Amino acid sequence: MTPERSATPAASLCIGHVHLRVSDLERAIGFYHGVLGLDVVRYYGTGAAFLSADGYHHHIGLNTWESLGATPPPPGHTGLYHTAFLYPSRTDLAKALRRVQEAAIPFDGAADHGVSEAVYLRDPDENGVELYRDKPKAEWPITDDGQLAMQNKRLDLAALLAA
Repeated sequence: MTPERSATPAASLCIGHVHLRVSDLERAIGFYHGVLGLDVVRYYGTGAAFLSADGYHHHIGLNTWESLGATPPPPGHTGLYHTAFLYPSRTDLAKALRRVQEAAIPFDGAADHGVSEAVYLRDPDENGVELYRDKPKAEWPITDDGQLAMQNKRLDLAALLAA
């Protein structure tokens, strides 16, 4: 069943950035800059920083304005499920995963979704993070009636890391 839409977004619509409340700004920068490789574009006083890839003004905003020293929300509550980082190639994703392993950050899971390969983990504030790459569109699984058939199959991490 296809959900009905009340409005049609522009074809070029994309999500511009995510802004996260964190408990320790420097620890969060250590993860997003030191492990994931985003550049620190700007500090905003002592309570916020903006990070990006490829010179964009910011993809991630981090702040402690209402969360300095706070604990993560407990399981079973609403909030951000994860922020997803799209890598341009399988090789780039493998490089990112090696940095995560070198930082001794555990994976929460990994999946081949048919349209993408994804690995899930947590940042220092327990925010979910997805690192993924899209497969070429010609390889996406399509049902007989033309619908996208996303999957949740086991991802061979060893093969991915060998890329």
